[in-house]
Amino acid sequence: VQLQASGGGLVQAGGSLRLSCAASGRTFSMYAMGWFRQAPGKERAFVASIIWSVGTTYYADSVKGRFTISRDKAKNTVYLQMNSLKPEDTAVYYCAVRHLKRDEYDYWGQGTLVTVSS
Repeated sequence: VQLQASGGGLVQAGGSLRLSCAASGRTFSMYAMGWFRQAPGKERAFVASIIWSVGTTYYADSVKGRFTISRDKAKNTVYLQMNSLKPEDTAVYYCAVRHLKRDEYDYWGQGTLVTVSS
């Protein structure tokens, strides 16, 4: 499985960004795809996930109502639309994949940096 994340950048507080994660290497009907982030000096944290087959989504409380995860099956791509960004959203964002029968994410992308200025 290969995951290629993109879309990070510098944005002012209150702005928006959309991250993309292009996945390849297998079909993902039995997988969930997630976004995680790691801020400087902090541990990596869950942001959002989506069950590929049915589109069920999950969010961390800190991003509920501001971030939206979605997927395009035809493009094998997962998106993270981030609105109303705050400086505390600054982090390296990673996409990851896990089989639905497993709790751990097995495959990770390379990360994309999001910087939110105040």
